[in-house]
Amino acid sequence: MTVTITQVSDLTECYAIRHDVFVTEQNVPIDLERDNLDATAIHLLARDGDRPVGTARIVLSGDTGKIGRVCVLRDHRGTGLGAGLIRAALDILRDTPDITRAALGAQIDALGFYEKLGFTAYGDVFDDAGIDHRMMELRFTD
Repeated sequence: MTVTITQVSDLTECYAIRHDVFVTEQNVPIDLERDNLDATAIHLLARDGDRPVGTARIVLSGDTGKIGRVCVLRDHRGTGLGAGLIRAALDILRDTPDITRAALGAQIDALGFYEKLGFTAYGDVFDDAGIDHRMMELRFTD
């Protein structure tokens, strides 16, 4: 497996992966999966060779970069690709002036995954598209 993660502006392959994971597997309504934040977000695409296999996006707001729409195709889960996408997003955020923290809304089942990457949960459990989530953050220090 030779995976590369790059920033992309053509969202066709990102949308296809997100549709497979969120809409088909997790039954998230398509009108909730896509939103107007896609137009201004930073998008990451992971490829295994030529095949798109994972994606994530970053939305900048004030001092925070919110990582979202993180997903990996089923046959590439458990390979470290999800962690690679998060690390790539964190690298971008650390290099972005005035960004002091990363945040994300984690599905409850994924809290441990994000904790291993340095995130801390905060706040109450909330529903997002019928799936329980909790906010998490990672603060950058100099």
